[in-house]
Amino acid sequence: MNAKIEKLFLKVFSEKNLKKFEKFILFFATIGFVIHLTLILLNNNGVLNISFGSDTLLQNPISAIYTPFSFILVYEAFLLIYYLPRSFTTSVGKQYEIMSLILIRKIFKDIPEVNLDGNWLINQNNVQLIYDLSGILLVFFLILIFRKLKERLPQLSVNKNLERFINYKRIISLILVPVLTTLCLISFFDWYNGVFSNQPFDDNLNYLFFIDFFTILILVDVFILLISFQYTERYSQLIRNTGFIISTILLRLSFSAIGITSIILLVSGIAFGIIILAIYNQMEKVPKIN
Repeated sequence: MNAKIEKLFLKVFSEKNLKKFEKFILFFATIGFVIHLTLILLNNNGVLNISFGSDTLLQNPISAIYTPFSFILVYEAFLLIYYLPRSFTTSVGKQYEIMSLILIRKIFKDIPEVNLDGNWLINQNNVQLIYDLSGILLVFFLILIFRKLKERLPQLSVNKNLERFINYKRIISLILVPVLTTLCLISFFDWYNGVFSNQPFDDNLNYLFFIDFFTILILVDVFILLISFQYTERYSQLIRNTGFIISTILLRLSFSAIGITSIILLVSGIAFGIIILAIYNQMEKVPKIN
């Protein structure tokens, strides 16, 4: 049974399929960018009358960068599913990278809304851009620290129990593929209805799809944690994995907040994961024999 699961996983996530999906995403990212620019041109010249309320997504050409980044983020979400069976640490690190890309995409939405007239700090859009720019610098630096700590993780030997645990995670990854596809389709139709019915989006436009996706990830992480109790009784691993779930929950909470609160929750979530991993590495150090 384990061999069949591994074979199916390797077939679905084969290098050939990954390359095909990458080309698919790049194609639609390019097409989406061109379509977005065309809609902006038609909208600004009065041919169309599409509005997001106060947003400038269909008014400023810079906003067109928002669309290809959205496709790239879907690809990163797919890679997260692919990396899920490897380790808790690898999966969480990929979540941090996705959050950084979401924040960068949001900056491309913030820039056209900047007001250069008058006092810079009076305008809320200007302040939001400062928050987001500061946030991405902090997040990028924290991801660097997390990667360095990950390189110091002790190497575990693969035994029969560990291989069975990995296969459980492979099953979860295979289940998440249609879930991800369904979420993408639902998010697209929500976006389409919002645009062409001229219904203004709320502040969570930047997190469309990812709110539900990260909620599912939290549930998946909890499920994997429960399964892991069958294969390890090591206190350090259980605390580390539980800490990573708390970190993911903080990332999810950042979607529901606005302004500097969102950035604080995001940075706090990643910082918490870093501290957990640093403590774990210290506990797992092999004591030197004098």
